[in-house]
Amino acid sequence: MALDPVSILADLARLPYPDIDPVFFRIGPLALRWYGLMYLLGLAGAYWLIKSRAATRNVSLPPQQLSDLIVYAAFGVFLGGRLGYVLFYNLPFYLDHPLKIFAVWEGGMSFHGGLIGTCIAIWIFCKTRGFPVWPIADLAAGAAPIGLGFGRMGNFINGELFGRPTDVEWCMVFPHGGPECRHPSQLYEAGLEGVALFVLLWVINRRSTPPGTMFWTFICGYGVARFIVEFFREPDSHLGFIFQWITMGQLLCIPMVAVGVFMIVRGYKQA
Repeated sequence: MALDPVSILADLARLPYPDIDPVFFRIGPLALRWYGLMYLLGLAGAYWLIKSRAATRNVSLPPQQLSDLIVYAAFGVFLGGRLGYVLFYNLPFYLDHPLKIFAVWEGGMSFHGGLIGTCIAIWIFCKTRGFPVWPIADLAAGAAPIGLGFGRMGNFINGELFGRPTDVEWCMVFPHGGPECRHPSQLYEAGLEGVALFVLLWVINRRSTPPGTMFWTFICGYGVARFIVEFFREPDSHLGFIFQWITMGQLLCIPMVAVGVFMIVRGYKQA
């Protein structure tokens, strides 16, 4: 059988997927996973950054209150993310199998649902503890890209949420993605939603801005980043494309960008 030089070159151009064991430590039946560790690193990084920025922004946030804020946000991310996935991505299935809503170990989390849950949690925290909403929201938004970046790295280690088939030189064959070489879209997201958005918010934090600017910049910036990455990310198999080339992720990002831009402009006009 003759060898195809084009196929050989295509295979050589592929980057090998590292195939990291999702479990990084085991003690008997207890298994600690990289994905869970990424969440912990994201929360720890958010705690440290909010603590340091609260002092520079003259926000009185004692350590106990800050710890409670992180707990509120964590519950908001988890509950909102799960309910968001149920409502936005697979509602007919969960209506037929309602008990599956609680089967979180089977996967299924939505960032947009997690964002809504976190916003509600932060609002409840501020109202019950007597904190002004916008300064706390700005602090939380500035730290959010840390968790996003770590979370996408966790997706990459798990070999999930991979990209569409491609022939670019840095494509990878993922264990659960079939034989096609695909975009490592998790790394694209980590770079845009994590690193790039963090740098943008860092620059804005060093300037004098109206209250809420950091928060709404995060909302708008994430919407733009996710909308771009969705062109390279494989759509959910049970949804596919919603309208022509529009995915569910892009559809949910459009109002984020629109509302974010509107609120930023409104804030500066009021200031």
